[in-house]
Amino acid sequence: MELTLSQLCADISDSISADFSETVWVRSEISELSIRNGHCYMELIEKDESSSRIIAKMRAVCWANIFGILKPYFEQETGQALHAGLQILVSVLVEFHPAYGLQLNINDINPTYTIGDMARQRQKIIAQLQADGVMDMNKQLPFPTLPQRLAIISSETAAGYGDFCHQLQQNPYGFAFRTELFAAIMQGENAEASIIHALEQIFSRTEDFDAVVIIRGGGATTNLSCFDRYELALNCAQFPLPVVTGIGHLRDVSVLDMVAHTSLKTPTATAEFFVNCMKRQADIIAQQKQRLLQAIENLSDRQQRRIDMLAMRFTAANERWLTRQRNKLELLQKTIELHSPMRILKQGYTLTLKNGKPVTSVSALTAGDQITTEFADGTVISTINNQTDKT
Repeated sequence: MELTLSQLCADISDSISADFSETVWVRSEISELSIRNGHCYMELIEKDESSSRIIAKMRAVCWANIFGILKPYFEQETGQALHAGLQILVSVLVEFHPAYGLQLNINDINPTYTIGDMARQRQKIIAQLQADGVMDMNKQLPFPTLPQRLAIISSETAAGYGDFCHQLQQNPYGFAFRTELFAAIMQGENAEASIIHALEQIFSRTEDFDAVVIIRGGGATTNLSCFDRYELALNCAQFPLPVVTGIGHLRDVSVLDMVAHTSLKTPTATAEFFVNCMKRQADIIAQQKQRLLQAIENLSDRQQRRIDMLAMRFTAANERWLTRQRNKLELLQKTIELHSPMRILKQGYTLTLKNGKPVTSVSALTAGDQITTEFADGTVISTINNQTDKT
């Protein structure tokens, strides 16, 4: 039997129309995706699980009137946009056109299947990081006492970056921070490579920073799959500086959050974290200062008490020494008084002087000498008429 090409195509179209008159649900992976004039064009593939070899491939299209409904629904449910590499479950109508060939027209999508596959991939990545022994590597880094030099990875125009900087600069304690932005794409397919590139730039200057901060502000939660990627998580887990994340979304904690040293919910909360780090150290310093002042005061009090005690001991010792000296003086005075010539004279004795010198022997006198006799109550001047020896 001979057929023209158009006849063959017509037969194929009729067969497909007969066998696939209703929609069917198809599991596949998006290999390529483009959006033109509101229509979404895809190439769907299936890979062999053991070898990742492509074993099936087919074109698919989701027309604008349907895609305009399915796109926001899928993004809201899954937290990301449709993109190459994503596993999907779609309801399709199989069509064959004589000029364009076989094509799948998508009229519905099941986000639950994609979420389940994302969860499986996420768990696979977590298991791989654990097997690599890097899951807690960044968490084990010592966190700087005063984290003031911060390398920021964010989109330069993101509101979250502005909120972060404002919160740091306007902190109520006047703490000074030095920040440097390493601009990166923070969502979509190119985000992972962009963030890794920023990390590589920081890596060449690790001595300039205390920590790395990866922040993304709030807003749409689409295209956030980059934060669940293995390569980005591996780079952050092994980074030599503590990595702090503040990814502002309401979804579950990302793999990046899991491997980071510290994970916060929003950029503002991340800024508050650094301010609080500084505040804790300021409080510790203030407490240590107070303790030091108290210790100095206590030491001063102890030394003052010691000085007072030594002064009391010195005063008492001095008084005892003075008392002893007074006693010695009194004793000496009594001794002097006891041997005083005046005391002898008062007892009835006299002192005889010749030419102002004491006369101790009668032989020292001759007739006609003038002598002075001192009594206790006066003096008598006499002239010697004669002297008599006792011999």
